Amino acid sequence: MYKIMLALHLLAVVFAVGPLVGAASTAVRGLRVGDAAATATSARLVKVYSYASVVAVIFGFGLMSANDPDNPGHKVADLGDVWIWVAIVLWLFALAEGLFGLVPALQQAASALQEGKPADAFRGKVAALGGSIALNYAAIIFVMVYQPGS
Repeated sequence: MYKIMLALHLLAVVFAVGPLVGAASTAVRGLRVGDAAATATSARLVKVYSYASVVAVIFGFGLMSANDPDNPGHKVADLGDVWIWVAIVLWLFALAEGLFGLVPALQQAASALQEGKPADAFRGKVAALGGSIALNYAAIIFVMVYQPGS
């Protein structure tokens, strides 16, 4: 069961979180060239993949409850582990940044561009949020690998 859950967790990360980080970190390109359609598409992608990242978390919980192949009779992890909570908090922060910060900013910028107005005021916010989301997911990877506190 461990290998199945690990494979599902990693697949969800690759196919949900990977595109989310890519869309978030490159979303500012549409604003730089004044492309309303590209900006609106970036907003949709960030929204869809943010929700899809929940699947990676669900499989992560499934992986936690699997028997540890290196330590028979024990689970891979439990909710009492510090590194699990750090990863959850980082994920929640990235999710909130995406859904409540980046997506609305991109939608507002796309609307402004569609109306022929400049959207330069959104560039800094979009770039900062996209970069922060990418850094949060990078930090999650390090937490998962090094498991501080265990």
